[in-house]
Amino acid sequence: MVTPYLTKKTENTLTLTDGVKRLFQVIYSNQNKVKKTENNDENKINVSEVISKMAFYYEKIRNSVDYKEENLLKKNAIERILKRQIVIEGVIKISQSETISKHLLIELIRAGYLPNNKIPEHKINEISIIIEKYIKLKNYSIAYLKTSEKFKNGHLIKTKEALEQKSYLTNRIIAVLASEIEEKLETDTVKQAVVNSMHETLTKNIELPKKMDYKKDLDIQIYLGIYRNFTKSDQDMLSLILFKYFNANWIKPSDQDIQKIAKNIMPLFSSIDQQLDHPLSRQLDKIIKHYSVYFTILSDAINKNPAEAYDNIQNDLKAFSREIKKICADKYQYAKSRLWRAGIRSIIYIFLTKSIFVIILEIPAIKWFGQEINFMALGINIIFPAFLLFVIILFTNIPSDANTKKIIEGVEEITFQEHARQEPFVLRVASQKRGKFKNAVFGLIYAVTFFLSFGVVVWALNKINFNWVSAIIFLFFLALVSFFSIMIRKGTREFVVIEPKENIFSFLTRFFNTPIVATGKWLSEQISQLNVFIFILDFIIEAPFKIFVEITEEWTKYIKEREEEIR
Repeated sequence: MVTPYLTKKTENTLTLTDGVKRLFQVIYSNQNKVKKTENNDENKINVSEVISKMAFYYEKIRNSVDYKEENLLKKNAIERILKRQIVIEGVIKISQSETISKHLLIELIRAGYLPNNKIPEHKINEISIIIEKYIKLKNYSIAYLKTSEKFKNGHLIKTKEALEQKSYLTNRIIAVLASEIEEKLETDTVKQAVVNSMHETLTKNIELPKKMDYKKDLDIQIYLGIYRNFTKSDQDMLSLILFKYFNANWIKPSDQDIQKIAKNIMPLFSSIDQQLDHPLSRQLDKIIKHYSVYFTILSDAINKNPAEAYDNIQNDLKAFSREIKKICADKYQYAKSRLWRAGIRSIIYIFLTKSIFVIILEIPAIKWFGQEINFMALGINIIFPAFLLFVIILFTNIPSDANTKKIIEGVEEITFQEHARQEPFVLRVASQKRGKFKNAVFGLIYAVTFFLSFGVVVWALNKINFNWVSAIIFLFFLALVSFFSIMIRKGTREFVVIEPKENIFSFLTRFFNTPIVATGKWLSEQISQLNVFIFILDFIIEAPFKIFVEITEEWTKYIKEREEEIR
C-alpha cells in the first residue's frame, strides 16, 4: 500500500495545510500500528463473563435513573467507584493505591466500560501511579486545611466552614483524578492530532479587538473551547486541562511539588473556575462548534481510507466532496438513532419517577388535603410526560442539504491552503450592561410571559377537572420534560452549522416556552442533588452488590481450581 502522503502530485493539485498533512500521517501510522499490535501476548485482565453480566445490567439500570450524556458515562463511573473506595470505604492510604487501581479496572470491565481480556496488566501499575499522587494531594491539602482550623483550650473545633471545605476538596480532587484516569485509559493519538490541527487553525483565524484585555487568556480559552466542543469534555475534564496548565510538572511531580500545590489548592481551584467561566467562552464556542464539525467530518473521511482520501484530494475533488456528503448523511442518521436511545432512557427515567410520585406523593397528598381522587388525572400525569417527550423526539428533524453544503465548504477551508479563511474572526467587546430601567421592563415582560405560559396550562387542566395537587405535579413534570427535550436533542444539532431561519411560529414558541424550560433547568439541578433513586443505588445497594459480585467471582474461580485438581 502506498503511503498517502507520498503520492505523486498533479498539476492542478491544491496545497494541503500543514495540519491536515500531519493528520493524514497520524491516521495512516495509527492504522498500521493497530495491525501490528493486535496479536500481543502480554497478560490481560480477565473477569468472569457470567458474573460480569450482573454488574453490566446493574449499570444499565443505574444509568436509566441518572440521565447523563453517553460520552460521560465511563468517566462518571470511574468517579463513583473512586468515591466509594476512597470516601465511603475509607481506603485512602498511599500503599493501597495499587489495590484501588486493580479494583477500579476490574469493576470497569465488569460493567462493560472496558473490554474483557483486552486491558494489559501493566495498566494496573500505570493507574496506581496516578491514584497515588492524587491521594498525596488530598492528604496534604486536608493537612494544610487543618492548620487553619480553630482551637479552644487546646481542643480542635470542627467549624462548619472547615467541614464544607474538606468535602469540597475531596470531591474536587477525586473528580480531576477520575478525568486523568479516563484520559490514561483512552489515549487517542488521532483525536489529539485533530485537536492540535484545530488549535493551529483557530489561533490564526481568531483575533481580539484592541480594546479587549484578554490576550494572555485567548490561547488557553481556544484550547478549552476545542475540548468542550470537539471532545465533549465536561467541567471536570476541563478542570484537569487547567490543572496541568497551571502545574506544568504534574505528569511526574515530586513530593515537594505536590506539597506546594496542596498548600495553594483553594486559590488554584478558584483560578480554574475563573477560566471555566471566562467572558470569552461563549463567543469562542460559537466559532469552535463549526470547526469541530469540519474536523470531525474530515478525520472520518481520512480514517475510512487514508490512501483513497488522499488520492481523491489530489486527483478527483468531486469524489472527495461526494464522500464528505455521504459521511454527513451517516452522521445525521447516527445522531437520530442516538437521539432515540437517549430519549428512551429519559422516557424510562421520567416514567419511573412519575409512577413513584403518584404512589408515594400524589395520592397521599390528595387524600391529606381532602381532595377527590381523579383517576383520569392520575393516568394523564403518569403517561403524558413520557408521551410528550416521545412526540418531541418523533418530530425532531435532521440537518438539511444546505447544511451539508456548508460543511463541505468548511472542510475545504481547513484542508486546502488556497481555500483558507482570509479574514479572521474578530471577537466583540462585551456590550455595556443594560440600565436599571431596561432590566426592570424586561423583567416585567418575562414575568408576564412566565405566568401566561403556566396560566394557559393551568386553565386547560382545570377544564378537565384536575385538582390543585395533580396540577402542580403536572406542571413540575412538564417543565422537566421541556428541559430534557432540549438536552437530548443536542446530539441532532451537533452537526448543524446553519442556524434555522426565524419565523413567527418559532418566535412565539421560544417566547412562551423559555419560562417553562428555565423552570425545568432549575428543577433538574435541584433534583440531581436530591435524587432518591441514585442515593439508594449508590449508598445502600451498590457497595453490598459489588461485594456480592466479588465474592461470587472468587467462588467461581475456586470451583474451577477444584475441577482442575480433580482432572
